[in-house]
Amino acid sequence: MTVKPIASPGAPAVALLAATLALLSGCAYPYRPPALSPVTQPAPAGVSLPRAGAPVELRAPVTILVSIDGFRPDYLDRGVTPHLSRLAAGGVTGPMRPSFPSKTFPNHWTIVTGKVPDHHGITANNIDDPALPGDAFTMANDDPAWWNAAEPIWVTAEKAGIRTATMFWPGSNVGWGGTRAKEWPHVVTGATRPSDWQQFNEDLTSAQRVAAVIDWLRRPAATRPRFVTLYFDAVDTAGHQFGPYDPRTTQAVAGVDAQIGALVTGLAGLEQPANLVILADHGMAATSSARTIALDTIVPPADARVVEAGPYATLEPAPGREAAVAAALLRPHPHMTCWRKAHIPTRFRYGTNPRIPPFLCLADDRGTGGAWVIAKTAPTRPSIGGNHGYDNDAADMRALFIANGPAFVAGRRIGTFDNVAVAPLLRDLLGLPAGTGLDGDDGAFRDVLKR
Repeated sequence: MTVKPIASPGAPAVALLAATLALLSGCAYPYRPPALSPVTQPAPAGVSLPRAGAPVELRAPVTILVSIDGFRPDYLDRGVTPHLSRLAAGGVTGPMRPSFPSKTFPNHWTIVTGKVPDHHGITANNIDDPALPGDAFTMANDDPAWWNAAEPIWVTAEKAGIRTATMFWPGSNVGWGGTRAKEWPHVVTGATRPSDWQQFNEDLTSAQRVAAVIDWLRRPAATRPRFVTLYFDAVDTAGHQFGPYDPRTTQAVAGVDAQIGALVTGLAGLEQPANLVILADHGMAATSSARTIALDTIVPPADARVVEAGPYATLEPAPGREAAVAAALLRPHPHMTCWRKAHIPTRFRYGTNPRIPPFLCLADDRGTGGAWVIAKTAPTRPSIGGNHGYDNDAADMRALFIANGPAFVAGRRIGTFDNVAVAPLLRDLLGLPAGTGLDGDDGAFRDVLKR
């Protein structure tokens, strides 16, 4: 994929950008609990309106959750993010620690459920489940049986009467809580979905995604969403292809920043105050084929099936070969550490879910020149790029976090926090009660939220 630059908004948009920053910072609108419905009022004296006597709508803030997949916090230091940097300076920012494993689907589901992957069940990007024989989870699987262990924020909101809309988000196309028929046409019954949602298609450009969100917010109050998600994958794609330090990755960062500017400008045009929560699911580490651990040189392929490989690997021993696999994996290895499932370090909060295979191996996230990768076999040609899935406390795995809007104190930087805190924060912004059984709380934000 070629990552193309996206032009920044022109001069006419600058004034609108300034207007929206005032809306986001709360200078123009004091923060109102989002549970209030939008109301209308007569125009103030001396204000010209397109039609005499037409009411001016006083809009309640909308909460917009934006994911920029694979965006490291230090990408803000490259001088190509004027919009994101301005929002960070005028709002709340700080490095966010992903959950383990630092992969896309597990962490996106953590962000919207408030539970770690070990508890919400999306334990990897590729999963086997002994309770679902003959089926396998990939990033295209939308059977609710894989997702139903933890309720996402849009379902909680819809149950509370808050209209939601998702412009892509892993799992947002799933009929949550439902049952999928085994026979074609595989009808899902008993499900809750966002009021509006889009099936993921990477060919839908970043600009088109922003335009769709603005169109949703252009609706009358009765059908306008109060919680919206927006997802960008260009930065992650470039990071995988070229590595985190390549100029083409920086170009992708600049392109997504321009679309954040377009979103801000569109909100200004609608006079729509918004609480923006802009984040990433994980970071990105530099990789090379020269730093590869070939599993077939450690465990004979007949002894174990490799369920997933990369920054970490999971293995399922063949019947009767458990002891041989343990002996091969659990001895010391350069640039790789392996554990039985029950002995995975407790700080990872990972290892009790039945979907996690019996053995986990984790590659070093730091080596001479970058991180190591575990592969089934040695690579046949040289390559460089980037990857994620390493120790979630590694610096390269840190994720972007910016919050800006009338609910937030301006100009605050917070320390590193875990991404299980995001769902409790979203509950605060939407006026929902604190969740039960979550793996995090809103403690990281209590001093930066206006009360």
